[in-house]
Amino acid sequence: MIKIGTVFSGIGAIEHALDRLEIPHKIQFACDNGERKLKSSIEEITSAVEGMSDAEKNAYVTALYEKECGDNQVEKTYRANYKIRNDSFYQDVRLLDGRQFEDKIDLFVGGSPCQSFSIAGKREGLDEARGTLFYDYARLVSEIKPKVFIYENVTGMLNHDGKRTWSIISEIFDSLGYHWAPWVLNAKDHGLPQNRRRIFVVGFHDDFKECFNRLVMPNSIPLKEDMITYLETNIDNKYYLPEKGFLRVVDPKHKKHVALNGKIARCQVACQQYNWYGDMRFESEVPQRLLADDRVYKGYYNDAFGVARCLTPRECLRLMGFSDDFKIVVSDQKMYRQVGNSIAVNVLIAIVNQILMTGIFDNNGK
Repeated sequence: MIKIGTVFSGIGAIEHALDRLEIPHKIQFACDNGERKLKSSIEEITSAVEGMSDAEKNAYVTALYEKECGDNQVEKTYRANYKIRNDSFYQDVRLLDGRQFEDKIDLFVGGSPCQSFSIAGKREGLDEARGTLFYDYARLVSEIKPKVFIYENVTGMLNHDGKRTWSIISEIFDSLGYHWAPWVLNAKDHGLPQNRRRIFVVGFHDDFKECFNRLVMPNSIPLKEDMITYLETNIDNKYYLPEKGFLRVVDPKHKKHVALNGKIARCQVACQQYNWYGDMRFESEVPQRLLADDRVYKGYYNDAFGVARCLTPRECLRLMGFSDDFKIVVSDQKMYRQVGNSIAVNVLIAIVNQILMTGIFDNNGK
């Protein structure tokens, strides 16, 4: 039984990877604020929870988030799909004390918000508030002392600020008491038709040096299926585009932001499908129900008559490696965002398989 803990947990990519691998595991804790921003400062909260037990602090912070920001939609999706105790889901990584889980976690996984390092963001890195959340991830590794950690982020982290950001991050990883290796892996090299390139840092506690020496980077595998295999049939009318959306996605000047009928999906992002952004589909076979729907625009693309549509949330989940038994319990807009913020499950499966082959989870791993 592998005991796992996650931060920036999202919709549970590592949890789903372990489910798909049918590996027995227990979720000790998860943590995600659902992209909600508190009005209260971290200093005010820290002062208010001083002297509280971990359970009392968690209850206080949860209630504060609900009062100031409403429900946690990410937590709603997470709880619908995984078994976790009510008091084991935390709202704010900055307020999570890892010492309560010291030596109780086999696998610790997380990827701090990537906007600080991505090409799409302002790239203010460690000087920007979201960038500093990396420090909380590192702090928790130091406090929890898991056997293994996996850290994920965008590859922009590697060259940000003339590579100085990565130099600082590397120094922090070096200071944690772990042997670690950075791997750049792409979802399209691990069975998913999506061009999603990310850096994964895999760390083994110093006590397991022999296991770490057996760790090798997963090999790429040939991509056997394109996006068409992942598409649903009988798509609801609501996913088909009105005139403004149709004319936007078929216009070549928008090809930087729109891919029409691609075989390999562009990297899914939090804002995908919003304002007709990302991967779209043009269909030349138009059923009567769409012909009769005045909202759905019918027009021409490459001299063919047809309709255009967004991807559905289920299709986006499939392209990230989530099985069809994954429950969708939030609105489409929120689901698109949650999927775009997740980690490609197939890549995590490849990483976990490499970790398992080292024997670190066999008995005492030595």
